[in-house]
This record gives sequence, structure tokens and C-alpha cells, in this order.
Amino acid sequence: MPPKRHLTARRVRLGSELRKLREATGMKAREAAALLGADSVQMSQIESGVAGVSAARVRRLAAHYACTDEGLIEALAAMATDRTRGWWEEYRGVLPPVNLDLAEAEHHAAFLREVVITYVPGLLQTPDYARAVFGYMRPELPASELTPRVEHRMRRRTVIEGDAPTPYEAIVHESALRIRVADRHVSRAQLRQILTQTDQGHVTVRVIPIDQDGFGGAGASMMYMGGPVRQLDTGLREGATGTAFIDADPQLGTLRTLFRKVEEATLDPEASRDFIHRLSKEL
Repeated sequence: MPPKRHLTARRVRLGSELRKLREATGMKAREAAALLGADSVQMSQIESGVAGVSAARVRRLAAHYACTDEGLIEALAAMATDRTRGWWEEYRGVLPPVNLDLAEAEHHAAFLREVVITYVPGLLQTPDYARAVFGYMRPELPASELTPRVEHRMRRRTVIEGDAPTPYEAIVHESALRIRVADRHVSRAQLRQILTQTDQGHVTVRVIPIDQDGFGGAGASMMYMGGPVRQLDTGLREGATGTAFIDADPQLGTLRTLFRKVEEATLDPEASRDFIHRLSKEL
């Protein structure tokens, strides 16, 4: 297949998983390429996501790599044939690629788990809250860049509001709920928005009270997206160098453990709803 015009995180992940399977066998890239009637350059392009690969070739490689995990093989084959052009493509060339990659990853996720400490989760934000957050960026964004960021964030909510919503669990620290990114009116509307979302059976929000003893997870913010099989789960963390997608199994295991540990410091869902309701009354 010819090289892909746009290199997406999902396409890179497919190539990465094929490389992992090959390396597990000790097979060289040139040897794998020969199995496809290709050369080492083409194999490198497939494993880096630059070039596409057919489902038939995915299955052929898996067979030669002695992979017997049918669930994983079929999931990779499905990724190879996926031609979804979601709503996020409208923002290509307008917003940074990571914004599009995140929306695509959320669209394909079997479930979503998130931990946030300083801001209300993006999937739960109101337009006014999101505009206030993006409006605080420096250098200040012109309207031509601010508006599409807000629109994109609102459209991401389709994964938890659409006809087939994705199960979503969010852990939010009390400080994120109390910080007024704009004014009282915006903060009150934001808290009510969270309560409205949790009225749906597939959205769960747990609050970490600020007076909770033993919580040292100030740097625990993360997104965890479930794949069609466990090996294709994806993590996302933001750091000083930017946003990073995580697919290495040891790191994913660390994120799963971190989520469970942070969850131990939370109120249960019903108590969290009551907490948010009381907080909204205080404003």
C-alpha cells in the first residue's frame, strides 16, 4: 500500500504492534519483508505507520510470528482496514495533530477512565468553561484559534452523549471543582453540567476531597482508553514536553495501578454527587 497522507497515532500504533510481534520472534525486518514480497524499506514504513498494510498481510505476518492470540490478530486486522474519517478530520490543519489523535482514540475506545487534579475533565466541560481555560493561554490565542479549540472540545463529548455512548469514569479532585477559571456563574453551570452527565448510567464521577488524608497523587492526571483487547489499551499523559500516548505494557500496567490507588482516596459516586451538589449551592 502507498504511504499514508496523514500519520495518525492510531496508524502508528498498528505498526508498533506489528513490530512488537516480530521482535518477540527474533526475526529481522528484512526477513519479515521477504514474507510479504517486500523490502526492508517497505517493512520499516509499515512498522512506523507511514505505509498502510492490508488485513490479509496482518494475518500472514501474525502466522509467521507464531501469534496465536486470535482476539489480538482480528483487532489488528480491523485497525488495518479501518477507513473512518470522523468529525475530527475537519480540524486537520487547524488544530495540533494530538487533538485529532485524542478524539480518534476516544472514538474507538471500549471504555474511558480519567484522573484530573486541577481542571474539570475536558469531556465534561461547558463551552464557557473551556473558553476560559483556552483563553488563559499565553501568548493569547486569536479568535480564529480559540473558537475551533472550544468547538473541538465540545464535539469530543459525542463519545459520552451519542447513540452508543462509551462508559466513562472520571476521578476529579475537589480543587478542580473549586477553581474559578471564569466567574461564579460559569462555575455553577459547570458543576450542574457534571451532575447532568452523571444522571446517565454510563458516566461516573468520583471526587477526592481536599481534606483527604494520605493523598499524594497531585501528579496523577491521566487518560486511560480501553482497546478491543487489553494489549491495545492506550494511555495518555501530559508533561513538560507535551502530550504523550502510552502503549508499552509495563507503563499501561502502571497507569492501571495508579488509577486504582487514586480511586481509594475518592468518595463513592453517590456521595460525590452530593458533594458536587452542595458545592454548587455554595457558589
